[in-house]
Amino acid sequence: MSVVESYTASGEIGHYIGGRPVASKSGRRQGVYNPATGAVARQVALADAAEVGAAVAAAQAAFPAWADTPPIRRARVLNKFLQLMNEHRDALAAMITAEHGKVFSDAQGEVSRGIDIIEFACGIPQLLKGDFTDQVSTGIDNWTLRQPLGVVAGITPFNFPCMVPCWMFPVAIAAGNTFVLKPSERDPSASLFMARLFEEAGLPAGVFNVIQGDKIAVDALLEHPHVRAVSFVGSTPIAHSIHERGAHFGKRVQALGGAKNHMVVMPDADLEQAVDALIGAGYGSAGERCMAISVAVLVGDVGDRIVPLLAERARALKVKNGMEADAEMGPVVTRQALERIEGYIALGVEEGAQLVVDGRGLRVPGHGEGFFTGGTLFDHVTPSMRIYKEEIFGPVLACVRAKDFAEAVQLVNDHEFGNGVACYTRDGHIAREFARRIQVGMVGINVPIPVPMAWHGFGGWKRSLFGDTHAYGEEGVRFYTRQKSIMQRWPESTGKGAEFAMPTAK
Repeated sequence: MSVVESYTASGEIGHYIGGRPVASKSGRRQGVYNPATGAVARQVALADAAEVGAAVAAAQAAFPAWADTPPIRRARVLNKFLQLMNEHRDALAAMITAEHGKVFSDAQGEVSRGIDIIEFACGIPQLLKGDFTDQVSTGIDNWTLRQPLGVVAGITPFNFPCMVPCWMFPVAIAAGNTFVLKPSERDPSASLFMARLFEEAGLPAGVFNVIQGDKIAVDALLEHPHVRAVSFVGSTPIAHSIHERGAHFGKRVQALGGAKNHMVVMPDADLEQAVDALIGAGYGSAGERCMAISVAVLVGDVGDRIVPLLAERARALKVKNGMEADAEMGPVVTRQALERIEGYIALGVEEGAQLVVDGRGLRVPGHGEGFFTGGTLFDHVTPSMRIYKEEIFGPVLACVRAKDFAEAVQLVNDHEFGNGVACYTRDGHIAREFARRIQVGMVGINVPIPVPMAWHGFGGWKRSLFGDTHAYGEEGVRFYTRQKSIMQRWPESTGKGAEFAMPTAK
C-alpha cells in the first residue's frame, strides 16, 4: 500500500496526541468523501471535550521543556521537518486531491506555499532577537525579549488542509509554543501525515497534537483555560463568533473570515492577460479559495469587449477528476456545497442578473455521483444583489459595470469584506492611486491572487479579519509571543535611600 493509500483508504481517522495516533472513544463519526466519486472513503472521529482536554494536557506537559529549548535547536527540528515535507510533497498533494477535490497541480502549489512558511520559521533565532539599551538611566540597562505563550490552538478550513495549518503551527512551534490543531473534518488526512513527519523530524511528543472534530471540539478549545491563543480561518460569522468567545475567555485571537474579492479591469488593460487572470482566479480550485476572484469590475467600455472572451473560456473549462493531468477544475468538496452554489446561481437569475454561462447540472463521464458543477458567469450584476454581497465560495464569477475608476474604487471600498483585490491596467498613475486608496488588506497590480510570501504575512481588512495581527511572517511571530521588558542595575551603581518619585532618566 502506498503512503497516499494508507492515509486515504477505507478505515477510521483518529487523533494524534502526545506523539502517537489515538483512536477516538467518543463514539461519534462522520464520513469523509471522495468528491470526484461522491462516495464515502473513510470515517473521521469527532472528539468530545475529554479528548480535547487530553490533547491540551499533552501540549501543556510538553511546553516547559520545549520553551526552554534554545531557538537554534528548535530551528534544527524545523529544518528536518522542512526536508521531509519537500520529500513527500507529492504524496501530501495526492491526499489533498483525494479528500478536497482540487486538481493535483493546484494541490502541489498549496503544499509548496505551506513549505515556504516552514522555511521562514527556520529563521526563528533571528526573528526572536530583542532590543537592548545600555545606560537607559544612570547605572540601569533596559532590554526586551519575546517569550512563547504556552499552549496555542489552530482551527483550520477544508479548502487548504496543508497550507493554512502551515500558516500557524510552524511559526508557533518554532517560537517555543506547543500546538493543538483542529483541522476540517472534511479533509483531515493531511494534518495527520504532517504530524507523523514532524515526529520523524525529532519533534518531542506533545509539542504538536491533532484533534479531529466539529463544533464540540472548537468550543472545548475556546473554553479550555490552558489554551492561551487561538488562530482561525473560515467564514465571517464563525470568525466573528470565535473572536468574541475567545476574548471572553481571555485568549489572544486571530480570526480570518470571508471574502468577496474584486478584480478591477481598466479599459487600457491587456485583455488577454486579464481574461487569463479572471479564469484562473475565478475558477481555480472550483472557486473554493478565500482569495478567489468572485467579482470582475469592468470599467468603461472594457465590459463589452471582455465578457464574450470570458464566456468562451468558461464554457471550455476542463472539469474532471482532479488527478487527471489535463484537469483545470475538479469537484467541489461536498454535495451540500454543490447544492448551495447552484442555489446561488438560481438566486442570481431570480435577482435579474444576466446568466451568460450556466455551470449547473454538469455531468463528468465516469463520475456521475461526483460533486461537479461547471464554471458560471454572470454579467450586469448590481451591488444590491445577494450574489454580489455574499460569499458563494464556488466557481461563480459576477461581472459588475463601472463608468470610471473612481466608481470602481468606491464599489470595492463600500463592500463589507476587504480580503484581497486586484487591478489590471497599463497606467502607472492608476496603479499607484489604486494601491493607496483601496481599503483592502492584500492588493495585486496585474496580479490576480496577491497572497503574500512567507515573510510578509497574510490578512484582510474590515469583516475579513477579527484581531490585531495578520497570519504568518513577523506578524505571526508577534502573535505567538509576548514581549517582556527588563530593567537592571547592580548594587555598586545604586544610591542609598528610598525613592518615592516616579523613576526618570537621569
